[in-house]
Amino acid sequence: MRFGFKTSPQDTTWDAMLEVWRAADDIDVFESGWTSDHFFPMHDADPSCPRLEGWVTLAALAQATRRLRLGTLVTGIHYRHPAVLANMAATLDTISRGRLELGVGAGWNEQESAAYGIELGTPGQRSDRFEEACLVLTELLSARETTTFSGRYYQLSGARCDPKPVQQPLLPICIGGSGEKRTLRTAARFAQHWNFDRGSPAQFTRARDVLYKHCADLGRDPAEILLSAQVRFTGDPGQAAADAAEFRAAGAELAIVYLPVPHTAAVLEPLARALSGF
Repeated sequence: MRFGFKTSPQDTTWDAMLEVWRAADDIDVFESGWTSDHFFPMHDADPSCPRLEGWVTLAALAQATRRLRLGTLVTGIHYRHPAVLANMAATLDTISRGRLELGVGAGWNEQESAAYGIELGTPGQRSDRFEEACLVLTELLSARETTTFSGRYYQLSGARCDPKPVQQPLLPICIGGSGEKRTLRTAARFAQHWNFDRGSPAQFTRARDVLYKHCADLGRDPAEILLSAQVRFTGDPGQAAADAAEFRAAGAELAIVYLPVPHTAAVLEPLARALSGF
C-alpha cells in the first residue's frame, strides 16, 4: 500500500505546515501531501479560527518541497470557474515540475457559499455543473490549443490554457465523494484517482463497487483509477496503521493520513515506522 498525509490549513500556522511538509519530503514512506480548500472553519471548529487559502498555500508548499506529489482534497468546483482553475492547475504543475493532482468535487458547504454570495444550487444542479466543469477542465488541460464549449453553466470561445501541464497526456484529476448516482459516475468518466472520505471500510467497498459498475457501463477500465481513503490520525501510529490495513483489505491502494492540529513534524517518523511495518 502507498501512503500520503493531509494537513488542513485551518487553526494552524504557515510555519507549522511548512515544517511538516519539509520533514515529510525527506521520508520516503510518504509519497504525497494534501491540503483542503475551504474559506470557513470546518468540522464544528470555532468560527473565528484562522484558515489559510488552499491553493496559495499549496503553491508555496510546492516550492518548499522537491519530491512529494501534492493536491487539494478537494476543491469545490463552484468556488472558481473551471477555466480559471485549469490555468491555476497547469501553472502549479509547471512550478512543481509535474507533481500536482487536481482534486475536485461538486461542492457542498452552504454556509461559506451563502456568505460569499457564491451560488451552490440544489444537489441536482451541483452534479450537473460538476460534470460540465470536468469536461471544461479535461479539454483545457489537454494538448488542444483552444477550447470552445457551450453548456448550461459554462461557455468558452477559443479559450486557451498555456503553458500546458507538465504531466501529459493529462494532469491527473482526483474526484472526491461517494454519491452513488452522480458523483461516482462522474468519477468513472473523468477521474484518474478517486478519494473516499469519512466512512468505514465496508462503506468504501460499497462505493468502490458502484464506481466499478459505472466504469463497466461507460466502457472504462477501472484499473485506470487509483483508489484512496482518508485515515484519521488520533495520536496512535499503530492505530493509524491498523485502520490503513483495513482499507487496504477493502481494496484501497493509497491511504492518506489526516494529521490533526497542532501540526508538528514530530509525529511523522513514528507514523512512518508504523505504516511501513505492514
